[in-house]
Amino acid sequence: MKIPLLDLKAQYRAIREEIQRATEEVFESQQFILGPKVEALEKALAEYCQCRYAVGVSSGTDALLAALMSAGIGPGHGVITAPFTFFASAGSIVRVGARPFFVDIDSLSYTMSPQALESFVEDDCRFDTAASMLVHRRTGIPLRAIIPVHLYGQCAHMDPIVTVARRYGLLVIEDAAQAIGAGYPSLAGGKVSRAGSMGDLGGFSFYPSKNLGGVGDGGMVTTSDETLARKLRMLRVHGENTRYQHQFVGGNFRLDALQAAVLLVKLKHLDSWTARRRDHAASYDSLFRQSGLTGKGLVSTPQPVWDDRLSQPASKPQAGIRNPHFHSHIYNQYVIRAQQRDALRTYLAEQGIGTEIYYPLPLHQQECFRDLGYRPGGFPESERAAAETLALPVYPELEKIQLEYVVNTIADFYGRRSHR
Repeated sequence: MKIPLLDLKAQYRAIREEIQRATEEVFESQQFILGPKVEALEKALAEYCQCRYAVGVSSGTDALLAALMSAGIGPGHGVITAPFTFFASAGSIVRVGARPFFVDIDSLSYTMSPQALESFVEDDCRFDTAASMLVHRRTGIPLRAIIPVHLYGQCAHMDPIVTVARRYGLLVIEDAAQAIGAGYPSLAGGKVSRAGSMGDLGGFSFYPSKNLGGVGDGGMVTTSDETLARKLRMLRVHGENTRYQHQFVGGNFRLDALQAAVLLVKLKHLDSWTARRRDHAASYDSLFRQSGLTGKGLVSTPQPVWDDRLSQPASKPQAGIRNPHFHSHIYNQYVIRAQQRDALRTYLAEQGIGTEIYYPLPLHQQECFRDLGYRPGGFPESERAAAETLALPVYPELEKIQLEYVVNTIADFYGRRSHR
């Protein structure tokens, strides 16, 4: 049996006619840059993500880059983020001339550890009361923002992260590239919030492999701040305020109308696709338990950290939310921890099963960040995750027999090893 990590052809077959009608409208209009389709997508996603504004941009990376630029973060500034994430989280910080400061992740959610954040602020930083800013002790660099990453489809623990940010006047830019639609139950007032709505800005990716994926690169920045939204719209067209009048230097960060047309079609299916991914995750969990692999500690399955809290009704109904059913984990990836991970991956490939390692080398160990001065062992949870995690197929079109084949093949791998 051949099971790829992701099968976009299966998704396309189901919605081919819708996609073709939507893209044909764009070709007939010959309006390919921004325009009504992009505006419609921005409106729909602002509502979906519980924000006042959404600004379409050219990629998830450019979403983070534009968010940082809109906040005025640049040379001489510091931004806190986690080292276990896709490169763009820290790469965008460096591209605006700022310096990334890493804090470790939580072992269950793989997202920024609030305890590690608190320790970094208390032990490595000081608050300059005269300048009213948090400053890194060793380098003297003022810290301006925190970028928590919602990884694999689950939100970071935002309450304590936002609390630290507000205490020290730091902006919060959510890297929500993998978490569109993921919910987080705030302890404050029982409110359930969606990824991208809890910080000052949120960045999304529409890379084809995402739960809401386009037919190329695309991204979105969300915010409820009118000033930031206005600046983002200018930044994506080289800082242009009116035609050929540039208030500041921006970039070419525009979202194409063709991408918006496709994404508007797919957005209608997103919640049903998420439900299928969650069903597959539940099936995997059950199959791994039945196999005995989790009981023996050979495999650890993903932990949807906030599901129990989300099952409790909110204190007040929330207006303006199209889908009231919130889930803490939308399974952009189904990621296990596995003993003998690399040998297991090789065996699965031999049996026709696609997998991926997200991410095999934490950012603090990347060659391009060597001058930051971090050493191996500095972020043990990130390094352990890099050595143990493996993503399994979880796309919506999978069938139960395919999930069973994946788990049975993993069980066979460990069975063969135990008899050597």
